[in-house]
Amino acid sequence: MVGPRRQPSRKGSMADVPEDLFSEIKRLEDMFIVDTAKLKAITDHFVSELAKGLTEEGGSIPMNATWCMSFPTGYETGTFLALDMGGTNLRVCEINLPEEQGEFDIIQSKYRMPEELKTGTADELWGYVADCLQQFIEYHHEGEKLDKLPLGFTFSYPATQEHIDHGVLQRWTKGFDIEGVEGHDVVPQFEAALEERGVPIKLTALINDTTGTLIASHYTDDEMMIGCIFGTGCNAAYMEHAGEVGKLANLNLDPKQEIAINCEWGAFDNEHKILPRTQYDVIIDKDSPRPGQQSFEKMIAGLYLGEIFRLILVDLYAQPHVRIFENQDISSLQKPYSLDASFLSDIENDPYENLQETHDNFVQQLGIKTTKPELELIRRMAELIGTRAARLSACGVAAICKKKGYKTAHVGADGSVFNKYPHFKARGAQALKEILDWEKDRDGKRLGRGRDPVEILPAEDGSGVGAALIAALTIKRVQDGLTVGVKNAEAMLKSCAPAKKS
Repeated sequence: MVGPRRQPSRKGSMADVPEDLFSEIKRLEDMFIVDTAKLKAITDHFVSELAKGLTEEGGSIPMNATWCMSFPTGYETGTFLALDMGGTNLRVCEINLPEEQGEFDIIQSKYRMPEELKTGTADELWGYVADCLQQFIEYHHEGEKLDKLPLGFTFSYPATQEHIDHGVLQRWTKGFDIEGVEGHDVVPQFEAALEERGVPIKLTALINDTTGTLIASHYTDDEMMIGCIFGTGCNAAYMEHAGEVGKLANLNLDPKQEIAINCEWGAFDNEHKILPRTQYDVIIDKDSPRPGQQSFEKMIAGLYLGEIFRLILVDLYAQPHVRIFENQDISSLQKPYSLDASFLSDIENDPYENLQETHDNFVQQLGIKTTKPELELIRRMAELIGTRAARLSACGVAAICKKKGYKTAHVGADGSVFNKYPHFKARGAQALKEILDWEKDRDGKRLGRGRDPVEILPAEDGSGVGAALIAALTIKRVQDGLTVGVKNAEAMLKSCAPAKKS
């Protein structure tokens, strides 16, 4: 068995599909179905690439050390701020960690990120961010005299981090193009804006959202050993022993010291050695802004699923032996990235036997009237693309489990594809069973009762609670004298009083 059975709510039938379309369906199945043997081969190569990324010579997968040096115990206390700077909104959270294990209270506000800021100056950007933080504090702490509040900043843009409290922006994404920030440490610029306004905040940790997902999920469930993002992009983080991280050998850390690794695994198999790329994957890579990079991501992430689907339809239309969309204008379909993952999601969610919702979507969004056989082809295409993404995603999870020797674990996952794409979780779970050769659940009972040895579950709020927790963990370890990976440990101790319950 290579994937979950089709849902009984809409059985479908290929009986009325003409030979030309039926043969194309079979061809696409041959291209997109990833069998168990291939899943296992991909996972084994993934394990070796994860290990290679931890060495001095490195590999395609960066395996970035995050300088988050432990899991939370669940007993952290105090009040912390979290800042999440996305492409559309700026989110500010205040998280109070009470004495009850694994509990937290959160208040938060969102601020719209003005479009003009994205191409403005560095001073304007950081000034706006500081203004939002000041407004948040004034609203929630009016009239209070505050010590500097520790802040965890989720900065989800490509950056290098030699220290947990500093990071150099490699390149802007999400529509930003601001001069004077790329290639620079973002923290001094940000702190200067806070200082100018007298905002009582000390940036304690600059984090990636995937690492935050790992830490926040483990805080509420100590079986959570891996954090994943399956959304517009894809990534994972897990806790590694320093003795396994060869590129940190010069620091002479205790080999048993834990350190969170931000895999950035979207770059897996950039050398094209193992992933089952189709002609459509090759086109996506060739036409992308960075050909030859993020090969894994381009096959499984939400940004690309709709484009794979679109490229197949355009290719079929161009084939003289395939009769599809005859005598119709497909100009809307010719536009790159005009369809996103939600379009495929809607197709797979169509509950009607005659696929009426899919028919209506094609008319409304593309101006194309579809026949019943065309709809059967379209439905199967969406299933194949979505199933392949889920099964390949499971290879990364299985690889970390194999590398770490996890026989049982929970995996905290976030992202639009994981949360919204139909059957993604079930298809991923099925692939894990095949890769890891499970015969029984974690209780020794028959599989299928929701007790899989490794379960992928919805994650806690990584960019909010996770960022605050990492700020708390950083202060705690600096207080305990473990200052590796902290640039301004002395300043941090002076600025942030020992974390106390609010």
